[in-house]
Amino acid sequence: MSSQSPSHFRDQISTLTDDGQRRKWLYPKVIKGKLYQYRSVVSYFFLTLLFAAPFIKLNGEQLVLLNVLERKFVFFGVIFWPQDFYLFVLALLTFMVFIVLFTVVFGRVFCGWACPQTIFLEMVFRKIEIWIEGDANKRKKLDDGPLTSEKFFKKGWKHFLYLLISFFIANIFLSYLISSDSLIKIITEPVSQHWSGFISICVFTFVFYLVFSRMRELVCTVVCPYGRLQGVLLDNQSIIVAYDYERGEPREKRVKGVENAGGDCIDCKLCVQVCPTGIDIRNGTQMECVNCTACIDACDMVMEKIDRPTRLVGFKSEDEIKTKQPFKLNKRVYGYAAVLALLIGVLSYLLITRTAVKTTILRASGTLYQMRDKEKAVSNLFNAELINKTSKSLKFKIVPDDPEVKIQYIQKQDTIAYGGVAKLTFFVIMPQRKLKTYKSDIGFKLVSDGKVVDTFETTFIAPLND
Repeated sequence: MSSQSPSHFRDQISTLTDDGQRRKWLYPKVIKGKLYQYRSVVSYFFLTLLFAAPFIKLNGEQLVLLNVLERKFVFFGVIFWPQDFYLFVLALLTFMVFIVLFTVVFGRVFCGWACPQTIFLEMVFRKIEIWIEGDANKRKKLDDGPLTSEKFFKKGWKHFLYLLISFFIANIFLSYLISSDSLIKIITEPVSQHWSGFISICVFTFVFYLVFSRMRELVCTVVCPYGRLQGVLLDNQSIIVAYDYERGEPREKRVKGVENAGGDCIDCKLCVQVCPTGIDIRNGTQMECVNCTACIDACDMVMEKIDRPTRLVGFKSEDEIKTKQPFKLNKRVYGYAAVLALLIGVLSYLLITRTAVKTTILRASGTLYQMRDKEKAVSNLFNAELINKTSKSLKFKIVPDDPEVKIQYIQKQDTIAYGGVAKLTFFVIMPQRKLKTYKSDIGFKLVSDGKVVDTFETTFIAPLND
């Protein structure tokens, strides 16, 4: 429902002027209601985690590392190498299904409460702007006014702090890509030794500065693809930030001493004034809405003043507004949940059964078997490749499951470097009396520091006994 004429109902982007020629700069008010306070706590928790994670060590590795250049990824102290790419793809698919399920049920809450873009903009950069330039009206008046010494000082001081914080964020961001240890080297050693790192920091600083000083809400409404998924994922049963038009319409100003015949909405437009993307939540579900709940706090404050129930704007589904029935899980939610549970189960199994060393063994190309008449035995030539997935170098030895089977090395290596690969060539020798078939399965253990770190098997071939 809307009190506007049909010709002006959601017919233009909120960040464009009426003629569509220029961008309309937004000056959202800040109302520190209960939800804003809750969001602040959540935001500061994520900010602390974001800044601390690269410097927290677990199993000798930083908590999270996404080193694309070296193809090394670390999550909570567990290292993943290119050989674990299938795990990365599965984990990414699981995360995507989780986002879909979460959006189907709760809408775009992630954007307003956990997205780094929103957290940095609303809880860091916007607060600096308010601290220096004042509230929404003062900021607008300052921008519209002439360039005075006061304006020059305030704008200069604000943008200097923006650059400083962007520089700090750029360093933290880089530490996720190259590791905090490498970042400290770039900072402490001469720039001439780390030109690529220095240039990367400068580029990231400029990008973050541009995002938070100029682009702002355009990142959410234009750049980010997640908002456009709402049209596909949301339905009438999804819980979103919504205006209860059944209760609020028709809108009518309140006059003291006069009985009100309209709805609870008094058309104060405070919900529009606090919106960081400039939309009117009363116009229904919109792609620009990031579910930040600022409009809920604003409307609740007005409802309390006019002695009406709160949550005229609140977390509600379309069906709940129409039928007044509470939220119920539907078949689509159960379907997504089942797929998510299956993916989590498969991913958990693969992670639990993942070995510290990946061993690949193949028979040497172009060879069959060799008779050893003196030993009354048969040998096969094998090549093996061992990949170290741990955070340290490993000394190892290969032990056959059958104690009568022997190994004779041609190319031997007993240590695998950190993140390295060991390549071995060896004969496997088996007594001829034990061979009853042309092909026999034989198993091996890879032992390091007295512990079995991997098991593998292959096929041994030999002539049949007459």
